[in-house]
Amino acid sequence: MPWTCADIPDQSGRTALITGANSGLGLETARALAQRGARVVLACRSLAKAEAACQELTSGNGGGELIPLEVDLADLASVRRGAAAVAERWGAIDLLINNAGVMAPPRQLSAQGFELQFAVNHLGHFALTQQLLPVLRPGARVVHVSSGASYFGRIAFDDLQGEQRYDAWAAYAQSKLANMMTALELQRRLDAQGAEVRSIAAHPGLARTNLQPTSVAARGSRVEALAYRLMDPLFQSAAMGALPQLFAATAPAAEPGGFYGPGGLGNFKGYPKACRIAPAALDAAACEQLWAVSEELCSG
Repeated sequence: MPWTCADIPDQSGRTALITGANSGLGLETARALAQRGARVVLACRSLAKAEAACQELTSGNGGGELIPLEVDLADLASVRRGAAAVAERWGAIDLLINNAGVMAPPRQLSAQGFELQFAVNHLGHFALTQQLLPVLRPGARVVHVSSGASYFGRIAFDDLQGEQRYDAWAAYAQSKLANMMTALELQRRLDAQGAEVRSIAAHPGLARTNLQPTSVAARGSRVEALAYRLMDPLFQSAAMGALPQLFAATAPAAEPGGFYGPGGLGNFKGYPKACRIAPAALDAAACEQLWAVSEELCSG
């Protein structure tokens, strides 16, 4: 039988933090967890966005508390403030869902001067995870939302910020591969410590969210706009796209170090199932190198 939101175990008494929870996959993930009784912290780029999302979800949330939190992943100082607020207000959390992302914009820089996609999709989440690890309860899960683009990614260790050559889609694929590599390296480190925490990755397939129109508008590409229209039958709803990360976050069957996505043809759409991990992410030495580089960049 296909796995759906109806299969999410009762989340009463559990606290979940979701980045990018104001729209798309993040909003649907917050909705599903709140309906199952979780306290959900909606970590968004601005407090106004987080508060608006909380208001939207208030009706029919199943009793789960909804809490707005400002976390701008493009600013490591904001990430530190957000993590500190979580530790101070709740002391412990059960789910960290690293969901937020940007996709294929023209080259832009974060507050610390990093290429925006690498900064938001990878470094911001890396820093948030590092800072929240001490407050993860035994049995907690960290879910890293990657993408099918990870299969085409390459970590350009000699040009991580795209200073020598910038290609928006290559930079996106690099950031999504980095998500997958971080998920695997984190699990290795958790295992070495004997920690009762699972690190799991997921991807939504092709889901209708605000990423596509935002990317098209930012780049002004008529070709991409046409491509999305032609590919529309391959897309599924944001609610369906959120199922793999909900499975990773809550299903007893979700394995540590696993990767879950839609089970249909090409993993574009459908109900969650285990997916093949990009071969590049299985290079343990490269994962360790990326971890070390990320620690250095986030410590500045």
